[in-house]
Amino acid sequence: MTRQFHKMHGLGNDFVILDGRTQAVAMTAELARALADRQLGIGCDQLILLEPSTIADVKMRIWNHDGGEVESCGNASRCVVALTGAETLETSGGIVAGSSKGSGVEVDLPAPRFGWDDIPLSYPMDTARLPMAWGPLTHPLALSVGNPHVVFFVPDERIIELDELGPSIEHDPAFPDRINVNVAALREGDIYLRTWERGSGLTLACGTGACATAVAAIVQKMVTSPVRVHMRGGELTITWAPGETIRMQGPATHVFKGEIELEQFA
Repeated sequence: MTRQFHKMHGLGNDFVILDGRTQAVAMTAELARALADRQLGIGCDQLILLEPSTIADVKMRIWNHDGGEVESCGNASRCVVALTGAETLETSGGIVAGSSKGSGVEVDLPAPRFGWDDIPLSYPMDTARLPMAWGPLTHPLALSVGNPHVVFFVPDERIIELDELGPSIEHDPAFPDRINVNVAALREGDIYLRTWERGSGLTLACGTGACATAVAAIVQKMVTSPVRVHMRGGELTITWAPGETIRMQGPATHVFKGEIELEQFA
């Protein structure tokens, strides 16, 4: 059976989007991994499946490049809002509100959580300064913005060998659900960020990573809200105050649509 898909990206963080609202798609880890394969499939960082929702305009499910299903994706949220016109998205990480904003899209992610069991960690620790280190990366702040993140502030994010350090941090036993790893530097009041995404590796941009890093910088009084977060694929504007949800504004780009026979990947 031929199914239509859309290829979209947010700052180079790219997605294959399948619409299962009127005709269900039996997604599995194996199928998601096959579709995400850049040589043998369509190719993407994350596979997005839209489903009916009883509590929002649409339900959005997310599989990383390795086939693991995850809770939240900020860049994908903007793309789904742009594609469908939905104003509310149901995700495993909470309800995301969205709307067009000038030439881009703004989404409103759930308020960050800082409890060790909210992230989660394997045992109680001070999430504002984890007593942990991996080479030059030490004492990160840990939080959940719908999915789990650690944030390291460094003098220059460009010189950190994140392709080597990222996997060991992601799979550290302290993080039972694995973890997204952010290294960031401050220059002229803006944040410059690189992210190792669990299940996807280094990507051109990470929306929830930008949100987590902005929140961490605001909590530590390094920057004021709103703040621009620069990544290899471009920049996002993040707005947050303690006790509030996180607003993220940036582009959502439709690349092409196509058709594929899912059975050939089963």
